[in-house]
Amino acid sequence: MTTATHTPRVDDRDWTKLTFGEQVRMLEVEGYLVLPNVLTEDQLAQLRAEAAEIHTKGADYSERQRTASAIAFRGGALTELVANPPTVAFLERLFGDDLIAMSYAYARSEPGHPGISLHTDGQPWGSKIFGYEGSVPVLVRVLNYLEDLTLEVSPFRVVPRSHLSMHSDGNPYLRYESHPDEVMVPVKAGSAVLINHRVFHGNFPNVGEYAREMLAIAYRPAWGGPIQEVDLWPDDEVAKLPEDVRRFFGDKNMHKGDFHGGNKPPGMKSEAPGIDSGRWDRP
Repeated sequence: MTTATHTPRVDDRDWTKLTFGEQVRMLEVEGYLVLPNVLTEDQLAQLRAEAAEIHTKGADYSERQRTASAIAFRGGALTELVANPPTVAFLERLFGDDLIAMSYAYARSEPGHPGISLHTDGQPWGSKIFGYEGSVPVLVRVLNYLEDLTLEVSPFRVVPRSHLSMHSDGNPYLRYESHPDEVMVPVKAGSAVLINHRVFHGNFPNVGEYAREMLAIAYRPAWGGPIQEVDLWPDDEVAKLPEDVRRFFGDKNMHKGDFHGGNKPPGMKSEAPGIDSGRWDRP
């Protein structure tokens, strides 16, 4: 069972008050961000109903943690969620690039769930759990919550700034039972937690009276592909998607790196707003 020998700090700030620049700073520096109210009540109702039909399997450490992968093509509100306008608008501005969806999974932490160990989703040489999809250089996983995460019902847990460490303790293949600096993040239903895929994170035990349900979609910018080829989205399924959703199901192996690039390539720019020192000050 996941336990803590300390009392985690609770991050229950008013997330609606953050400017865009402050949101970018949270993701880049702290490693996580809450986007509040990205789902309407109607969306929540539809997603809950459709999620109830998903066949799940228990995790190797607890039957109370149940998951299902590859749910992108189930149709309905579940599929439409990939193109959810508030989330997509933020990510497109954050990345300044086309978005490619890399994975889509459902997870349910039932009462009695022992908590998810602190881990990263970004593993530069791939792994058994994440395959080579975790090897991409930049990725944001969007955790869409269908119920309130209270202090008792598996709130999100994260070690802020852990993705910035150059120490061996920051090896992204490590896992931790707990950490003195971990933060507990309660979240309202209909909101999403966004995580830098290299930050150490997980969730706390569910000692409440209802299950925590979450739909996790991973997006990356088109420039940053994996180090080895991964399985592509099936063409026949992609072809059936509505146009507004289909555009996120591009080539998972796409990248824009130039291995043979020289020191003075033609057409170099002299400005780049995406790396400005003042990007965190933007409204």
